[in-house]
Amino acid sequence: MELLSTPHSIEINNITCDSFRISWAMENSDLERVTHYFIDLNKKENKNSNKFKHRDVPTKLVAKAVPLPMTVRGHWFLSPRTEYSVAVQTAVKQSDGEYLVSGWSETVEFCTGDYAKEHLAQLQEKAEQTAGRMLRFSVFYRNHHKDYFQHARTHCGNMLQPYLKDNSGSHGSPTSGMLHGVFFSCNTEFNTGQPPQDSPYGRWRFQIPAQRLFNPSTNLYFADFYCMYTAYHYAILVLAPKGSLGDRFCRDRLPLLDIACNKFLTCSVEDGELVFRHAQDLILEIIYTEPVDLSLGTLGEISGHQLMSLSTADAKKDPSCKTCNISVGR
Repeated sequence: MELLSTPHSIEINNITCDSFRISWAMENSDLERVTHYFIDLNKKENKNSNKFKHRDVPTKLVAKAVPLPMTVRGHWFLSPRTEYSVAVQTAVKQSDGEYLVSGWSETVEFCTGDYAKEHLAQLQEKAEQTAGRMLRFSVFYRNHHKDYFQHARTHCGNMLQPYLKDNSGSHGSPTSGMLHGVFFSCNTEFNTGQPPQDSPYGRWRFQIPAQRLFNPSTNLYFADFYCMYTAYHYAILVLAPKGSLGDRFCRDRLPLLDIACNKFLTCSVEDGELVFRHAQDLILEIIYTEPVDLSLGTLGEISGHQLMSLSTADAKKDPSCKTCNISVGR
């Protein structure tokens, strides 16, 4: 039987966090003969893992030939924001069950995307099932070391400046390494209604009245839901003044929440005053997208311990947790 031509000119497009479309060119004489495609996909960091593989042996994905381009989805648990290399081979299945195969194409590299809004909506739904009842609170607070606040006073005009969010949480979160903001907490102790005296981030705490950051002129977005191999879970929310740069960034990427009616963090008017509530059963991490003036709050030392084990700095999400993972790339 005549040999098959080697596929070439691979094109990858329509890339999402867990799928992509692939096409390539082959000789017209092969189009009616080819019965199967072999697609070899590897994470870029593991590109040498198949160094000693016999390249004539079908590997990874065997797909029946379909008109190109073809969508690859669900055959692997593709990870978001991950670089991959891909090569293809065409084949004709013969009457004896063996394959006549082409040579392998050139290798092409591409990077998967972030979670889209529909994926974040799935995470939001899971987070809502964990959130629990709502508790009142009155302040947002930020814990850090004394030097951090001293630097803000002397070098940043008494302002807490937004900084780039790290890679903690879900690997596919559109905010990681992209959104600038100042992190705050708002969780309170059940028995006192006050912020806890312990912190993983430092012994100094800046407290600011909730209405300074969260009010009807603020948009609230859901950004992530994760755990770190623990029984308790974290939700990341974004507070962005309407029309701000942060607001424009979030508008196209994150689910918008109703500030008066959601399962995580609310601001509502009761008896003519703003009342604030947070979810009891989630540890909320709040990203405020604009600089914060230290003169709008108070700074003081807390009496509790520095619980480093609770730090979420660059924390990796548990990919096996059924509570906070969705059925796309981790």
